[in-house]
Amino acid sequence: MSVLGYMQKVGKALMIPVATLPAAAILMGIGYWLDPTGWGANSMLAAFLIKSGGAIIDNMAVLFAVGVAFGLSKDKEGSAALSGFVMWLVVTTLLSKDFLALALSVSPDGVPMAFDKVANQFVGIIVGIISAEIYNRTSHIELPKALAFFSGKRLVPILTSLAGMVLAFVLMSVWPVIFSGLLALGTSLQDLGAVGAGLFGFFNRLMLSVGMHHALYPVFWFDVVGINDIPNFLGGAQSIANGTGVPGVTGMYQAGFFPIMMFGLPAAALAMYHTSDAKNKDKVFSVMIAAAAASFFTGITEPLEFSFMFLAPVLYFFHAVFTGLSLYIAAEMGWMSGFGFSAGFVDFVLGTQNPLATKWYMLVVQGLVFFCLYYVVFRTLIVKLNIKTLGRGEDMADEGATDIDSVATQYVAALGGETNLVSIDNCITRLRLDVKDSKNVDEKALKALGAAGVVKLSGTAVQVIIGIGKVDKVAAAMKLQVNK
Repeated sequence: MSVLGYMQKVGKALMIPVATLPAAAILMGIGYWLDPTGWGANSMLAAFLIKSGGAIIDNMAVLFAVGVAFGLSKDKEGSAALSGFVMWLVVTTLLSKDFLALALSVSPDGVPMAFDKVANQFVGIIVGIISAEIYNRTSHIELPKALAFFSGKRLVPILTSLAGMVLAFVLMSVWPVIFSGLLALGTSLQDLGAVGAGLFGFFNRLMLSVGMHHALYPVFWFDVVGINDIPNFLGGAQSIANGTGVPGVTGMYQAGFFPIMMFGLPAAALAMYHTSDAKNKDKVFSVMIAAAAASFFTGITEPLEFSFMFLAPVLYFFHAVFTGLSLYIAAEMGWMSGFGFSAGFVDFVLGTQNPLATKWYMLVVQGLVFFCLYYVVFRTLIVKLNIKTLGRGEDMADEGATDIDSVATQYVAALGGETNLVSIDNCITRLRLDVKDSKNVDEKALKALGAAGVVKLSGTAVQVIIGIGKVDKVAAAMKLQVNK
């Protein structure tokens, strides 16, 4: 498997710990609504909710270690998650300042600053990856009868604890270098202020096209180098009290996404609907209204973005530019809000009573401006450049009551047959495939089956964008056919 292909699997595994953030956002958001002035000081229930959400936020690093280990395990087994936790405990204990001071015979103040930040999501991801690989390679091993009790899955925590010792020894030398590099990246963009926020937004959208945006956001959204934008925002009053939350600043890597996801992308959907052929308008409307609603209410944008990402790259480039511009404007003007899951209406409402949400209502005004901007630019480009977006210059056949097994059979054939498929996985909108040779993949046949795009990451890694709701069924049916 290629490095990029493997990183795709890591990206999917990252969604498991990230999926805990909505719980924190809902708990804390309701708590702030119940006590908008005291933030828990005037209401026991509000304090209970805010502290419960904070418990998730404060332990995101270990959740990354456990979640990634589980997500990358071959059979999604709880033993893999436990092994990730064991390794995390070993690594963070051996890299604590107190232990390093003892091991290096120096005072705690003499331990490099990098180890103040070693219990972070980045290290959690590394621990999760190593733990999963150990589990996948050793969970089936049978030891001699005298040691039979420690065979199989019971062997994995032992091996991961030993691996944790090795990793801690390596990180004693390597982590300060890695930390310096991440710190330089984060600091360079942070020092640019609003411009840095804009650049983050631009590259965040560009990297989505290859599913690698997960590699960028931990530096800015979590506590890898001290930025920690999402937890600091959700922390609200507590963040302000301990100095990690600054009104008008905290949230600058989040706020600008609200105008895009709630207003900009739905306007793009409207433009694509209005420019579709008359004979296809009903079908385009049904697709676009569902995608636009997902973007507006939940901030899930992939169904909409993938509808034009590969059909019209020029439109997607403008989308990335507009995203960067939106983050820049929000940061420059101090219009701040944040999210626990994504920048949709639900998170927007929950965040309005957060003490770090400053002039949040202006994001609605900004969103209305971006609605007009997206609609005019998308419609003009589609018409002037005659871009073949969904429903333009093609007949859209009715799918009817599709036989998913039949569809899966056709996908397998278009991907080069069963002998060409090494592994089948999926995320929310796309198949993630390892193949023996990507040259055997028939892109035209896949698009004829309804795929919005095909991405060949390497000679052995392929992604097929199918869409939310359908991809899970197709992937499951393909696995049954290939593995029978």
